[in-house]
Amino acid sequence: MADKKRNTILFVILTFGLLLMFFASISLGSVTIPLKDVFTSLTGGHATKSTWEYIIINYRLPKAITAVLVGTGLSISGLLMQTLFRNPLAGPYVLGLSSGASLGVAFVILAAGFLPSFLSVIALSSYGIVIASTFGSTLVLLLVLVVSQRLRDTMAILIVGLMFGSFTTAIVSVLTYFSTAEQLQKFTFWSMGSLGNLSWSTIGILTICVVIGLLLSAKSIKPLNALLLGENYAKSMGLNFNQARLIIIFATSILSGAITAFAGPIAFIGLAVPHIAKLTFQTSNHTILFWSTLFLGSIIMLFCDIVSQMPGFDVTLPINAITSIIGAPVVIWLLVRKRNFQ
Repeated sequence: MADKKRNTILFVILTFGLLLMFFASISLGSVTIPLKDVFTSLTGGHATKSTWEYIIINYRLPKAITAVLVGTGLSISGLLMQTLFRNPLAGPYVLGLSSGASLGVAFVILAAGFLPSFLSVIALSSYGIVIASTFGSTLVLLLVLVVSQRLRDTMAILIVGLMFGSFTTAIVSVLTYFSTAEQLQKFTFWSMGSLGNLSWSTIGILTICVVIGLLLSAKSIKPLNALLLGENYAKSMGLNFNQARLIIIFATSILSGAITAFAGPIAFIGLAVPHIAKLTFQTSNHTILFWSTLFLGSIIMLFCDIVSQMPGFDVTLPINAITSIIGAPVVIWLLVRKRNFQ
Protein backbone atom coordinates (compact mmCIF):
# COMPACT_ATOMS: atom_id res chain seq x y z
CA MET A 1 0.00 0.00 0.00
CA ALA A 2 2.87 2.35 0.85
CA ASP A 3 4.50 1.68 -2.53
CA LYS A 4 1.23 2.40 -4.34
CA LYS A 5 0.85 5.73 -2.52
CA ARG A 6 4.48 6.61 -3.24
CA ASN A 7 4.06 5.81 -6.94
CA THR A 8 0.89 7.92 -7.12
CA ILE A 9 2.73 10.90 -5.60
CA LEU A 10 5.63 10.43 -8.03
CA PHE A 11 3.28 10.32 -11.04
CA VAL A 12 1.55 13.52 -9.87
CA ILE A 13 4.97 15.20 -9.59
CA LEU A 14 5.92 13.95 -13.07
CA THR A 15 2.65 15.28 -14.52
CA PHE A 16 3.27 18.75 -13.09
CA GLY A 17 6.93 18.53 -14.15
CA LEU A 18 5.92 17.70 -17.73
CA LEU A 19 3.49 20.64 -17.91
CA LEU A 20 6.09 22.98 -16.40
CA MET A 21 8.81 21.91 -18.82
CA PHE A 22 6.44 22.09 -21.80
CA PHE A 23 5.43 25.68 -21.13
CA ALA A 24 8.98 26.67 -20.12
CA SER A 25 10.25 25.29 -23.45
CA ILE A 26 7.79 27.55 -25.29
CA SER A 27 8.47 30.57 -23.07
CA LEU A 28 12.29 30.52 -22.97
CA GLY A 29 14.73 31.10 -25.83
CA SER A 30 16.58 33.93 -27.55
CA VAL A 31 13.38 35.94 -26.98
CA THR A 32 11.80 35.38 -23.56
CA ILE A 33 8.00 35.37 -23.77
CA PRO A 34 5.92 35.79 -20.58
CA LEU A 35 3.97 32.68 -19.57
CA LYS A 36 0.74 34.72 -19.60
CA ASP A 37 1.21 35.40 -23.32
CA VAL A 38 2.06 31.75 -23.93
CA PHE A 39 -1.21 30.64 -22.32
CA THR A 40 -3.16 33.32 -24.22
CA SER A 41 -1.72 32.25 -27.59
CA LEU A 42 -2.29 28.54 -26.96
CA THR A 43 -5.91 29.08 -25.89
CA GLY A 44 -6.87 30.99 -29.04
CA GLY A 45 -6.27 34.51 -27.82
CA HIS A 46 -3.74 37.10 -28.95
CA ALA A 47 -0.38 37.73 -27.28
CA THR A 48 0.74 41.22 -26.29
CA LYS A 49 2.99 41.33 -29.35
CA SER A 50 2.10 39.79 -32.71
CA THR A 51 5.71 38.65 -33.17
CA TRP A 52 5.49 36.65 -29.93
CA GLU A 53 2.35 34.92 -31.14
CA TYR A 54 4.02 34.08 -34.46
CA ILE A 55 7.09 32.66 -32.68
CA ILE A 56 4.94 30.55 -30.34
CA ILE A 57 2.63 29.03 -32.97
CA ASN A 58 5.13 28.54 -35.80
CA TYR A 59 8.39 27.75 -34.01
CA ARG A 60 8.28 26.94 -30.32
CA LEU A 61 5.06 24.94 -30.07
CA PRO A 62 6.05 22.55 -32.91
CA LYS A 63 9.50 22.21 -31.35
CA ALA A 64 8.08 21.43 -27.89
CA ILE A 65 5.70 18.82 -29.34
CA THR A 66 8.59 17.26 -31.27
CA ALA A 67 10.64 17.12 -28.05
CA VAL A 68 7.81 15.24 -26.30
CA LEU A 69 7.45 12.77 -29.19
CA VAL A 70 11.21 12.19 -29.42
CA GLY A 71 11.68 11.81 -25.66
CA THR A 72 8.71 9.45 -25.38
CA GLY A 73 9.59 7.28 -28.37
CA LEU A 74 13.31 6.87 -27.68
CA SER A 75 12.92 6.20 -23.95
CA ILE A 76 10.22 3.55 -24.48
CA SER A 77 12.17 1.84 -27.26
CA GLY A 78 15.23 1.81 -24.99
CA LEU A 79 13.19 0.14 -22.25
CA LEU A 80 12.00 -2.51 -24.71
CA MET A 81 15.51 -3.32 -25.92
CA GLN A 82 17.05 -3.48 -22.45
CA THR A 83 14.41 -5.96 -21.29
CA LEU A 84 14.37 -8.05 -24.47
CA PHE A 85 18.15 -8.48 -24.56
CA ARG A 86 18.51 -8.34 -20.74
CA ASN A 87 21.35 -5.91 -21.32
CA PRO A 88 21.51 -2.54 -19.46
CA LEU A 89 23.64 -1.08 -22.27
CA ALA A 90 21.09 -1.82 -24.99
CA GLY A 91 19.42 1.22 -26.52
CA PRO A 92 16.91 2.04 -29.24
CA TYR A 93 19.62 2.00 -31.91
CA VAL A 94 21.11 -1.36 -30.96
CA LEU A 95 19.45 -3.01 -33.98
CA GLY A 96 21.44 -0.81 -36.37
CA LEU A 97 18.46 1.34 -37.41
CA SER A 98 20.27 4.60 -36.71
CA SER A 99 23.23 3.45 -38.79
CA GLY A 100 20.87 2.48 -41.61
CA ALA A 101 19.26 5.92 -41.49
CA SER A 102 22.69 7.55 -41.46
CA LEU A 103 23.67 5.50 -44.50
CA GLY A 104 20.58 6.65 -46.40
CA VAL A 105 21.26 10.29 -45.54
CA ALA A 106 24.97 9.86 -46.37
CA PHE A 107 24.11 8.57 -49.84
CA VAL A 108 21.87 11.59 -50.42
CA ILE A 109 24.17 14.28 -49.01
CA LEU A 110 27.64 12.90 -49.70
CA ALA A 111 26.90 11.30 -53.06
CA ALA A 112 24.62 14.06 -54.37
CA GLY A 113 27.42 15.33 -56.62
CA PHE A 114 27.12 12.22 -58.78
CA LEU A 115 23.41 12.86 -59.48
CA PRO A 116 21.96 15.09 -62.22
CA SER A 117 21.42 18.65 -60.99
CA PHE A 118 17.60 18.46 -60.81
CA LEU A 119 17.74 15.18 -58.85
CA SER A 120 20.41 16.61 -56.58
CA VAL A 121 18.14 19.54 -55.63
CA ILE A 122 15.25 17.17 -54.81
CA ALA A 123 17.48 14.75 -52.87
CA LEU A 124 19.02 17.52 -50.75
CA SER A 125 15.66 19.00 -49.76
CA SER A 126 14.31 18.33 -46.25
CA TYR A 127 11.82 15.79 -47.62
CA GLY A 128 14.55 14.08 -49.64
CA ILE A 129 16.67 13.63 -46.51
CA VAL A 130 13.69 12.29 -44.52
CA ILE A 131 12.83 9.80 -47.30
CA ALA A 132 16.45 8.67 -47.52
CA SER A 133 16.68 8.24 -43.75
CA THR A 134 13.41 6.31 -43.67
CA PHE A 135 14.52 4.07 -46.54
CA GLY A 136 17.85 3.30 -44.84
CA SER A 137 16.31 2.44 -41.46
CA THR A 138 13.51 0.42 -43.11
CA LEU A 139 16.03 -1.61 -45.09
CA VAL A 140 17.92 -2.51 -41.93
CA LEU A 141 14.62 -3.27 -40.19
CA LEU A 142 13.63 -5.76 -42.91
CA LEU A 143 17.02 -7.45 -42.68
CA VAL A 144 16.76 -7.70 -38.88
CA LEU A 145 13.23 -9.12 -39.11
CA VAL A 146 14.36 -11.75 -41.63
CA VAL A 147 17.28 -12.70 -39.39
CA SER A 148 15.06 -12.80 -36.28
CA GLN A 149 12.83 -15.38 -37.97
CA ARG A 150 15.82 -17.63 -38.61
CA LEU A 151 17.62 -17.21 -35.27
CA ARG A 152 16.23 -18.55 -32.01
CA ASP A 153 18.88 -16.97 -29.83
CA THR A 154 17.95 -13.39 -28.88
CA MET A 155 21.58 -12.45 -28.19
CA ALA A 156 22.46 -13.51 -31.73
CA ILE A 157 19.98 -10.91 -33.02
CA LEU A 158 21.75 -8.30 -30.90
CA ILE A 159 25.09 -9.24 -32.44
CA VAL A 160 23.60 -9.17 -35.96
CA GLY A 161 22.19 -5.69 -35.28
CA LEU A 162 25.62 -4.49 -34.14
CA MET A 163 27.20 -6.00 -37.26
CA PHE A 164 24.69 -4.21 -39.49
CA GLY A 165 25.61 -1.01 -37.68
CA SER A 166 29.34 -1.57 -38.18
CA PHE A 167 28.84 -2.41 -41.86
CA THR A 168 26.77 0.70 -42.61
CA THR A 169 29.16 2.89 -40.59
CA ALA A 170 32.05 1.61 -42.71
CA ILE A 171 30.24 2.56 -45.93
CA VAL A 172 29.50 6.03 -44.50
CA SER A 173 33.22 6.39 -43.71
CA VAL A 174 34.11 5.58 -47.33
CA LEU A 175 31.59 8.14 -48.61
CA THR A 176 32.96 10.69 -46.14
CA TYR A 177 36.49 10.18 -47.43
CA PHE A 178 35.49 11.22 -50.96
CA SER A 179 33.22 14.12 -49.95
CA THR A 180 33.73 17.87 -50.08
CA ALA A 181 33.92 20.12 -47.01
CA GLU A 182 30.43 21.50 -47.71
CA GLN A 183 28.91 18.02 -47.94
CA LEU A 184 30.66 16.92 -44.75
CA GLN A 185 29.38 19.99 -42.92
CA LYS A 186 25.77 19.30 -43.93
CA PHE A 187 26.02 15.65 -42.93
CA THR A 188 27.61 16.61 -39.59
CA PHE A 189 24.78 19.05 -38.85
CA TRP A 190 22.21 16.31 -39.55
CA SER A 191 24.05 13.85 -37.29
CA MET A 192 23.90 16.36 -34.41
CA GLY A 193 20.11 16.02 -34.33
CA SER A 194 17.49 18.77 -34.40
CA LEU A 195 14.04 19.26 -32.90
CA GLY A 196 13.20 22.31 -35.00
CA ASN A 197 12.33 22.96 -38.63
CA LEU A 198 9.43 20.45 -38.70
CA SER A 199 6.18 21.57 -40.33
CA TRP A 200 2.81 20.73 -38.81
CA SER A 201 2.17 18.10 -41.50
CA THR A 202 5.52 16.46 -40.74
CA ILE A 203 4.77 16.49 -37.01
CA GLY A 204 1.45 14.80 -37.82
CA ILE A 205 3.25 11.95 -39.61
CA LEU A 206 5.75 11.61 -36.74
CA THR A 207 2.89 11.58 -34.21
CA ILE A 208 1.14 8.73 -36.04
CA CYS A 209 4.36 6.67 -36.10
CA VAL A 210 5.05 7.28 -32.40
CA VAL A 211 1.45 6.44 -31.39
CA ILE A 212 1.57 3.16 -33.35
CA GLY A 213 4.91 2.30 -31.71
CA LEU A 214 3.58 3.13 -28.24
CA LEU A 215 0.43 1.01 -28.76
CA LEU A 216 2.57 -1.98 -29.77
CA SER A 217 4.82 -1.31 -26.77
CA ALA A 218 1.83 -1.18 -24.40
CA LYS A 219 0.65 -4.51 -25.83
CA SER A 220 4.07 -5.95 -24.90
CA ILE A 221 3.94 -5.05 -21.19
CA LYS A 222 2.92 -8.54 -19.99
CA PRO A 223 5.46 -10.34 -22.23
CA LEU A 224 8.17 -7.95 -20.99
CA ASN A 225 7.36 -8.78 -17.36
CA ALA A 226 7.55 -12.50 -18.21
CA LEU A 227 10.91 -12.00 -19.95
CA LEU A 228 12.47 -10.56 -16.79
CA LEU A 229 13.13 -14.11 -15.56
CA GLY A 230 14.44 -15.35 -18.91
CA GLU A 231 13.14 -16.85 -22.13
CA ASN A 232 12.60 -20.35 -20.71
CA TYR A 233 10.47 -19.04 -17.85
CA ALA A 234 8.43 -16.91 -20.26
CA LYS A 235 7.81 -19.93 -22.50
CA SER A 236 6.80 -22.05 -19.50
CA MET A 237 4.18 -19.40 -18.67
CA GLY A 238 2.61 -19.97 -22.10
CA LEU A 239 4.15 -16.96 -23.84
CA ASN A 240 4.48 -17.15 -27.62
CA PHE A 241 8.07 -15.95 -27.47
CA ASN A 242 8.72 -15.56 -31.21
CA GLN A 243 5.58 -13.48 -31.68
CA ALA A 244 6.31 -11.31 -28.63
CA ARG A 245 9.92 -10.77 -29.77
CA LEU A 246 8.75 -9.79 -33.26
CA ILE A 247 6.26 -7.23 -31.87
CA ILE A 248 8.90 -5.73 -29.55
CA ILE A 249 11.45 -5.42 -32.37
CA PHE A 250 8.83 -3.95 -34.71
CA ALA A 251 7.69 -1.40 -32.09
CA THR A 252 11.28 -0.32 -31.44
CA SER A 253 11.95 -0.05 -35.16
CA ILE A 254 8.93 2.18 -35.79
CA LEU A 255 9.78 4.47 -32.86
CA SER A 256 13.52 4.83 -33.38
CA GLY A 257 13.34 4.72 -37.19
CA ALA A 258 10.71 7.47 -37.49
CA ILE A 259 12.41 9.69 -34.90
CA THR A 260 15.81 9.33 -36.57
CA ALA A 261 14.27 10.14 -39.94
CA PHE A 262 12.63 13.37 -38.76
CA ALA A 263 14.91 14.56 -35.93
CA GLY A 264 18.23 12.85 -36.65
CA PRO A 265 20.07 10.47 -34.31
CA ILE A 266 19.47 11.64 -30.72
CA ALA A 267 21.90 10.18 -28.17
CA PHE A 268 21.52 9.23 -24.47
CA ILE A 269 17.71 9.42 -24.04
CA GLY A 270 16.91 5.83 -25.02
CA LEU A 271 19.85 4.40 -23.07
CA ALA A 272 19.60 6.36 -19.83
CA VAL A 273 15.93 7.22 -19.19
CA PRO A 274 14.86 3.59 -18.47
CA HIS A 275 17.59 3.40 -15.81
CA ILE A 276 16.42 6.69 -14.26
CA ALA A 277 12.83 5.37 -14.20
CA LYS A 278 13.89 2.11 -12.54
CA LEU A 279 15.97 3.91 -9.91
CA THR A 280 13.26 6.51 -9.23
CA PHE A 281 10.34 4.07 -8.86
CA GLN A 282 12.48 1.17 -7.55
CA THR A 283 10.56 -1.44 -9.51
CA SER A 284 10.94 -3.76 -12.48
CA ASN A 285 7.19 -3.95 -13.17
CA HIS A 286 6.72 -2.74 -16.74
CA THR A 287 3.18 -1.56 -16.06
CA ILE A 288 4.76 1.17 -13.93
CA LEU A 289 7.99 1.49 -15.92
CA PHE A 290 6.12 2.07 -19.19
CA TRP A 291 4.40 5.22 -17.91
CA SER A 292 7.28 6.45 -15.78
CA THR A 293 9.71 6.09 -18.70
CA LEU A 294 7.25 7.86 -20.98
CA PHE A 295 6.90 10.85 -18.60
CA LEU A 296 10.61 11.06 -17.73
CA GLY A 297 11.68 10.82 -21.38
CA SER A 298 9.43 13.76 -22.31
CA ILE A 299 10.54 15.86 -19.32
CA ILE A 300 14.26 15.28 -19.86
CA MET A 301 13.99 15.93 -23.60
CA LEU A 302 12.14 19.21 -22.98
CA PHE A 303 14.76 20.23 -20.39
CA CYS A 304 17.56 19.49 -22.86
CA ASP A 305 15.71 21.54 -25.47
CA ILE A 306 15.50 24.50 -23.06
CA VAL A 307 19.24 24.32 -22.37
CA SER A 308 20.06 24.01 -26.08
CA GLN A 309 18.07 27.17 -26.84
CA MET A 310 20.42 29.15 -24.56
CA PRO A 311 17.79 31.52 -23.07
CA GLY A 312 18.85 35.14 -23.58
CA PHE A 313 21.32 34.29 -26.37
CA ASP A 314 20.99 33.98 -30.13
CA VAL A 315 22.96 30.71 -30.13
CA THR A 316 21.29 27.27 -30.38
CA LEU A 317 23.48 24.35 -29.32
CA PRO A 318 23.28 20.85 -30.90
CA ILE A 319 20.65 18.81 -29.06
CA ASN A 320 22.85 15.69 -29.21
CA ALA A 321 25.60 17.39 -27.26
CA ILE A 322 23.19 18.61 -24.57
CA THR A 323 21.53 15.21 -24.04
CA SER A 324 24.90 13.57 -23.49
CA ILE A 325 26.42 16.32 -21.33
CA ILE A 326 23.40 16.44 -19.02
CA GLY A 327 22.47 12.77 -19.12
CA ALA A 328 25.72 10.93 -18.48
CA PRO A 329 26.57 12.60 -15.10
CA VAL A 330 22.96 12.18 -13.90
CA VAL A 331 22.96 8.43 -14.57
CA ILE A 332 26.40 7.98 -12.95
CA TRP A 333 25.23 9.90 -9.87
CA LEU A 334 22.03 7.83 -9.60
CA LEU A 335 23.93 4.54 -9.90
CA VAL A 336 26.52 5.59 -7.29
CA ARG A 337 23.76 6.83 -4.97
CA LYS A 338 21.88 3.54 -5.33
CA ARG A 339 25.01 1.55 -4.51
CA ASN A 340 25.74 3.65 -1.43
CA PHE A 341 22.28 2.90 -0.01
CA GLN A 342 22.48 -0.86 -0.64
